[in-house]
Amino acid sequence: MSKVTVPPTSVIDKTATIGEGTRVWNFVHVRENAEICKQCVLADYVYVGRGVKIGNNVKLENRATVYEGVTIQDKVFVGPHVTFTNDLYPRSFSTDWKIMQTLVKEGASIGAGAVIVCGVTIGEYALIGAGSVVTEDVPPQALAYGNPARIRGFVCRCGRKLETEEKNETYVLMKCLFCNEEYKIAVEDYARLKKVE
Repeated sequence: MSKVTVPPTSVIDKTATIGEGTRVWNFVHVRENAEICKQCVLADYVYVGRGVKIGNNVKLENRATVYEGVTIQDKVFVGPHVTFTNDLYPRSFSTDWKIMQTLVKEGASIGAGAVIVCGVTIGEYALIGAGSVVTEDVPPQALAYGNPARIRGFVCRCGRKLETEEKNETYVLMKCLFCNEEYKIAVEDYARLKKVE
């Protein structure tokens, strides 16, 4: 952590590791055995729980709360006030508390104020809308929003919505009209698409 500047208002546990080039802002709290890789941003008031694993080039915006049991892969964006939970049956008096694992895969983005209920996987380059409550797995490239979050489309790596080109028995070919990238979306994922009501 010698090449990481930590402001005096932040608390980084001595057992935590923070990679080179990561920027830590004010009032950040990183707990025991958390692992944060290179070139990340931990904005004001970010909380990273015990044993949380965060990849390279991840941005955790102001007041993001990442509790124990969460793994975030490379190039993920976590917007301000996003909260990850880690217990499906929270009681202050519980003696059999069990942490549920949550995984956010490479390149996914989570909009401001979203709540990620524990035990889910958010797929590669998925996009979660602001204020959403994610209660089930989100497949790669999916655009999901609402309470509870539902799949409303699919997005390119650039973030723009994909357009359907053709369908067959195994995948749906979709294209980004902005950058011309094409993607094969699994038919079972495409079948979860919900129209806005």
